[in-house]
Formats: sequence, C-alpha cells, structure tokens
Amino acid sequence: MGKKLFVGNLSWNVRDEELKEAFAPHGTVEEAVVIMDRMKNRSKGFGFVTMSTEEEAQKAMEALNGQEIDGRAVNVSLAREEKKEF
Repeated sequence: MGKKLFVGNLSWNVRDEELKEAFAPHGTVEEAVVIMDRMKNRSKGFGFVTMSTEEEAQKAMEALNGQEIDGRAVNVSLAREEKKEF
C-alpha cells in the first residue's frame, strides 16, 4: 500500500487548503493538491493527498470515501503509481 491517495468527484470550489483540512483529522497530511485546469482556471474535479504513513492513508481512505466535501460525495482510493519508462 502507499501513502498517496486519489480524491475524485471534488467540487470545483475546493482548493488545496480545504482538501488538506478535510484529511487532517485522520493523520498528518504531507501534501494536498487539487489539479487545476490552466485554461479555465478552475479545478478539474480531482486531487491527490499524501499522508505521512500508510496506516494514516488507509484510515483516511476508509473514513472519507463517500463522504461529502463542499456538498459532493468524494471518491477516495489509493493513487496509482506513475509508470516511468526509459
């Protein structure tokens, strides 16, 4: 298991700080990033949260998957590892 979580179905209003605040009660958040559409200057509706341990990531995933953040039920799952090809 990893420490990085994928968070989908985010409201376009959610920013990095709100995402971090939602996950903070479940452990130490190392990084919370909402992916932005540069052309429209708004959220793409998903982001990534990195917790400090795998246990905290598991706890946060179980607690927040299906819960509402800014009026939308979010999907929380383990982020897939980026494949690096050389």
